[in-house]
Amino acid sequence: MAKVTFNNKISPFFDTLRERVDAYFATNNIKQTGNYKLYTKTIVLAVGVLATYAVLVFLNPPVWLAIILCCIFGLNLAAIGFNVMHDGAHGSFSSRKWVNNFGAFTLNMMGGSSYIWKIKHNINHHTFTNIEGMDSDIDIKFWMRLHKEQKHYWFHKFQYLYFIIFYGSSYLMWVYYLDFAKYFSSKISTTSFRRMELKDHFSFWISKVVYTGFFIVIPIILVGLIPTLIGYSITVIVCGITISIVFQLAHIVEHTEFPMPDLITNKIETEWAIHQVITTADFATHNKFISWYVGGLNFQVIHHLFPKVSHIHYPNIYQIVKDTCEQYNVPYKEYPTIFSAIKSHVSQLKELGVQ
Repeated sequence: MAKVTFNNKISPFFDTLRERVDAYFATNNIKQTGNYKLYTKTIVLAVGVLATYAVLVFLNPPVWLAIILCCIFGLNLAAIGFNVMHDGAHGSFSSRKWVNNFGAFTLNMMGGSSYIWKIKHNINHHTFTNIEGMDSDIDIKFWMRLHKEQKHYWFHKFQYLYFIIFYGSSYLMWVYYLDFAKYFSSKISTTSFRRMELKDHFSFWISKVVYTGFFIVIPIILVGLIPTLIGYSITVIVCGITISIVFQLAHIVEHTEFPMPDLITNKIETEWAIHQVITTADFATHNKFISWYVGGLNFQVIHHLFPKVSHIHYPNIYQIVKDTCEQYNVPYKEYPTIFSAIKSHVSQLKELGVQ
């Protein structure tokens, strides 16, 4: 597919918004990257993961406690992805490049590939949000129909029921299938990416081997095969559901748009920033715990407009973004709670399943 472009020759909305956001940071004399709040959160999450792993693998807790700890372990892994990996991959965790690289590398520790993620997420998704053939986040092949331009199959009428099963398997699929499919094809959706350097190949393979060793092999040796398979399954299902739902609530809900480029020019006739707003939605922005846990991904509009700004600052520039959208008549979509956003997501899946 030919590269899609945007009408950015005149961008009054984003020019004004960027000026106001820059003024906020300049006036308050603060950096746009993370601060002590983010670093403290990182320590808490890291200690939580290590402690839970140690108890599960080395102390052999009773079954009822092991099940609870596996659920907590899955939630904690998702939280590291939301808060540490995500900011690190966007270069917003710290003003130091090596710290950002380390933050992004936590994805490798969780079995993924930060190299592939940066291309898939930072470039494809953030540039071509909700555009069929360009945004791999809405390219789930034929199992899920996420917008009206995708082919409809008879079983899609049940997707609002089986989506939770699909989401539950997504983390396992990510680690052991999707990364490999992208690695060997050198393609993400319909977009090819440049050849990986030798260090990137080593990083990819070593990460997969080390992850498998720590999450599967060592537990089998110390705990046993069946307990490991059950515990690992609970962990990856909880983590997969959590990650999938949080990311899907940002774009696959009622009233978010899926613009298609002009068939001749392959151009989107709006400025890029407006495209980001109309294809994205916020949820639970006044819930401090949700904001803390999901790493500000409930402020998804701000994140798409300013991916280099750490999520720690989103609540403080939230009103600036909303007021500017209102001034330029750009529709700002927001759900008051996470439950209302989930309800909208399920309704969207149901509607798309019958058309």
